[in-house]
This record gives sequence, structure tokens and C-alpha cells, in this order.
Amino acid sequence: MTDKTASRPEETASWKKLTALAEIATQTHNRERVGETDRFEKYSIRVGSLLVDFSKQRIDRSIFEGLVGLAEESRVLDLISAQMTGEIVNVTEHRPALHTALRTPADAKLPQVTQDIEREQDRMLQYAEAVRGGERKGFTGRRITHIVHIGVGGSHLGCELACRALNRSGIEIRFLANIDRAATNHALTGLDPETTLFVIVSKTFTTLETLTNAHAARTWFLERTCDKTAIASHFVAVSNNAAEMTKFGIASVSQFKLWDWVGGRFSLWSSVGITIAIAIGAPEFRKFLSGGAIMDEHFREAPIAENIPVILALLTIWNSNFLGSQSHAVLSYDSRLRTFVEFVQQLEMESNGKAVHADGSTCNVHTSPIIWGGEETQGQHAFHQLLHQGTRTFSADFIATVDPEHNHPDHHRWLLANCFSQSQVMLYGTANQARDSTKVHEVVSGDHATTTILVDKLNAQALGSLIALYEHKVACLGMIWRINSFDQWGVELGKRLAREIYRALGSPDSESSDGPTEGLVRTIRDRTTSPFNDGDD
Repeated sequence: MTDKTASRPEETASWKKLTALAEIATQTHNRERVGETDRFEKYSIRVGSLLVDFSKQRIDRSIFEGLVGLAEESRVLDLISAQMTGEIVNVTEHRPALHTALRTPADAKLPQVTQDIEREQDRMLQYAEAVRGGERKGFTGRRITHIVHIGVGGSHLGCELACRALNRSGIEIRFLANIDRAATNHALTGLDPETTLFVIVSKTFTTLETLTNAHAARTWFLERTCDKTAIASHFVAVSNNAAEMTKFGIASVSQFKLWDWVGGRFSLWSSVGITIAIAIGAPEFRKFLSGGAIMDEHFREAPIAENIPVILALLTIWNSNFLGSQSHAVLSYDSRLRTFVEFVQQLEMESNGKAVHADGSTCNVHTSPIIWGGEETQGQHAFHQLLHQGTRTFSADFIATVDPEHNHPDHHRWLLANCFSQSQVMLYGTANQARDSTKVHEVVSGDHATTTILVDKLNAQALGSLIALYEHKVACLGMIWRINSFDQWGVELGKRLAREIYRALGSPDSESSDGPTEGLVRTIRDRTTSPFNDGDD
């Protein structure tokens, strides 16, 4: 963030106005607001291949105008421009957040940055096409048939999402993130080292989980090939630490750059997305980038009242800070998007799970809601009971595709019918609530806020737009809450303590820093047959 928004959000005139509006709004069921014949037209916006319908949100004209006023008073459009032109918005790490430049054609305002991006992007895409087309083979001359993508968090989740949604290559792609050795063994099971390519993604090339799994993969490979020179043909890495990549054995031609102004959870547009590029091909990867660029242009140019990432951010603030919603469900009615909620979880909660403003002062309002959800219609038979008749206040996004790209229209008709009916029930409930005491268990209160996002067709461009939409929503939330959405210091403490406990687990002379943790460590360490020793990797 910059000093352009120095005041606390709750101190603005708009916030105070919205507080008064919320007191009135909570006295009225939302079904009483949605009767206008043109409500859908008023509260839905199309951007490229996405239609975003927020007509079931708990808003009316006065509330919407108040929210727009909050964004204006927070100088959101100025801050969007500041971010996209390379100002220092990550103030704790003194960096810009220029991931948008990764998907933007040459920009006259950022010539050196975009030229560097284009060179690296072209090199990455050429490599991906060579793997995909069979020109770049394994060390024995056989084609690559399997890829193991090794990363964690932002180095993993976006790539997995895109590959699961779009992969049509015929190459099997596996993802390894968990440091659990059982996960490592599963990822390697049945692979042929002669036809397997490992993609290692770590910004620093020191990430514990990633490097532990990378070394395990390297050991597995060498045990079966007995040839260190073969590593150059089977290992690719993306990092800003060239020295460590070289030390690992990665050939220079297989090393790809990740700039320090690209945050991990915003990085799939860079060479981090090499696995995506192999899965879908260079032309489709460029369409993926273009989808993101379409949303970038909309975010930068659209007025606030028509700017859908800003509106989604404002609705989150309305639901969380004024109506008391503590969680937000992301419900995907397309099985190809089954990991989308995991991606959004990291994107939103790692970005905005903050208790201090960018200037270091304490936040007096809640920031990120808890993000959760799942693949529908499975969720309808798992957690929707709580949504419909539980006591918690929540909001939800429904995501569905218009064209299923298969020849079974009845399946898709039922899928969409379920999607639309669930949001309808969350709005209306049982509109005429049962007065008969024998029917009380059938009552559904409704009055929950939902947004429906329709994707024309789940292709590379549409997915790019969808991901960029959520990225911009998250950044806009940070702008209004006056927090830094681009750091994650809370993640680092646990990593540091894990190293200390790792040493304590393997040494009888080590002690943990607190009694309860020491008790757990001692329980493991004092087993007759310990699973650990100092040499175990």
C-alpha cells in the first residue's frame, strides 16, 4: 500500500454511512429487496466470457451507492494505477506487485520490465513446446510422458488448477506439495525415469517442503539411472536463485527466472506456469495470459460502479464487516474447477489474513473471511444442510459453465438446475415459513448473500479471466482495508519453529521452547524404536 490511503477504513464518512444502513438492512429479509423486475439487469455485469450476477446480494440502491462511495473515498482507482505502474505497494518488503505485467503486451510505461518478461516467456514457451512435441527427450532418447510438478502454495496451487481444468496433452501430470513421504512415494509410483520430467518451483530454491521433495525425486532418479549427467535432461527449475539451481544439477537451459516482484500466489502467469504451458501448448498459454489481460484492462479502466473486481471486494466488506458473515463459500459446479477453492483459499487468506494496517497500526475491523467450499453437487450432500438450516451467517460464490463441451445435455441441465436452485434457496428459504409446529423442522430461513459467476466455456482465456478476477478482488480488499496484500509474514514463524523442532526430534539433548511442545517431542523421541535419526532425510 501507499500513503495515499492513510486513514483507517472505519474512520471514513462512507464507512459510518454504511454502518447506519446495515442497522436498517438487518431488519429486512432479502427476499423483500429483490422484487424489482430489472434487478438482474441492475446487478449483473459481463466481462469477456464471464457473467457475474450479484443480484442475490443483500443490497439495494442506497447500500450499493454507499459501497461505491467507500471505494471512491479509499481512492481505489488511484491505488489500482499505482500497483499496475510499478509503485512500491508491498511496503514491508519494499517491492512492487507487478504480476499484471506478466500477461500484458509490451507496455510503454514499463519497457525494461516487459522486454525482460517477453524474453523469458518466449524461452519458457519454446522449452514447453519442445517437451510437448517430443523434440526435447529424456536422456535415452524416449519422449517425456509424465511430469511431476514439485512446489508448494503459490508454486503449486495455480498450476494444478489450470492443468486439471485444461490439460489435453496426453502427458500425465502429477503434483507433489506435501512434505509427507507417503505423498512423495505416491507421486513417484509407477513412473519410468527415462520418460519423466521433474519441474521444481521455488522462488528462493530453499523452501523446505519443495527442496525436501526435490532431493527425494533426485535420489529416486539416480538410484534408477546411475547417471548424474542425466539430471540435465529430466529436471527443470523456476527460481530467482541460479546458483542453487546449478548446484542441484539443473542445466542452464532448464533454469527459468522468477522475479522478486512476483508474489508466489500470483506467479502462475510467469515461468512457474511452465507445467501449464506443456499441458496446453504455447498458443493456448498465450490465450490464458490474454484472459488475464482482459480482466486487467477492465479493472484499470472501468468506473467503480461497473468494475466487477471492485464490486466483489465491496460485497465481501459489506457481508463481513457490516452483516457479520465470518466465512465465504466457493462452490464450483464444474468438476474441472474442483481445486479452485484451494487456490482461492491461499489467494485470499494468505493475502489478507492480517491484523495490522500497512502503516503498522492495529486493525479494528475484521479482514479476510474464512474461505472454504467444494465441488458441487457433492457439497449438497455434505455441508449444504448447515448452509440452509444452520445458525451461521455466510456468503457464497456459485461458479458454473454455460457450455459443458460434452454431448450429454441432460447431465448439464441437471447440474445447472442444482446450481441455480441452491442459490435460490439461500435467498428465499421457505418463503412462507411453517406456522404448524409439526413442520418446524422443514423451515429454511434463507437471507444469505450469494453471487453467481457463469463462464461461457471453460477454455484457457476464460480461466485466465476468472483467476485474474479473484486476484484483483483480493488486491482491492487490501486497498480498502489499508493492509498489505502482498506479504505473508505469519507463514514464516511456523517455518522457523519447525526447523528447531526437527532438530529436537532427532537429538535427546535438545529441548523445545515450551512445555506442551516438549511433551509431544518427548513422546515421539522416547519411543523404544524411534523413526528418526540425525541422518534421515
